[in-house]
Amino acid sequence: MSHSEVCRYPVPALDTVPEDIRERILTVQEKAGFIPNVFLTLTHRPAEFRAFFAYHDAIMEREGCTLTPAEKEMIIVATSSANGCQYCVVAHGALLRVFAKEPLLADQIAINYLHAPLSEKQRAMLDFAIKLSRTPEQICDRDYQLLYQVGYNDEDIWDIAGITAFFGLSNRMAIVTSMQANAEFYTMARLPR
Repeated sequence: MSHSEVCRYPVPALDTVPEDIRERILTVQEKAGFIPNVFLTLTHRPAEFRAFFAYHDAIMEREGCTLTPAEKEMIIVATSSANGCQYCVVAHGALLRVFAKEPLLADQIAINYLHAPLSEKQRAMLDFAIKLSRTPEQICDRDYQLLYQVGYNDEDIWDIAGITAFFGLSNRMAIVTSMQANAEFYTMARLPR
């Protein structure tokens, strides 16, 4: 695969990247059956690769987080769509389909989450995430009150904010690097099992 099929930056050969990074990539490949292009793109800068995935793991795998894997992916799909990040909408749309076991939901959220079949609590979560993503300077006490009213607490709000903020970074880097979504993501979990 040429780097132009992955991103606009040179992608080093897998056998030339640092061993810890290569091991992580091979583990992902074994689990997924392919290497998501975000891993290949970020090998261009190993220190940033490590920092990116360390923070990713800290927010996405935090012990004690009450958000479900599907709800985390809802945040990523909705905010990535608002930010115009094709890679993240496609890749995380696939993960949302896997976790939610609802083949239409990711597309519905990506197009307009306000018309997606969400609970009141999930809609409030996405309202907050979109506001934080698009107009963070307008976050005010009322936004917290709306989240408290549907059952979120301050730790939940931190989780929603951390996912929104991290994927704001991810969206911008994916756009700037012209990161291409793997073909596998487009068809993943499209048909119910």
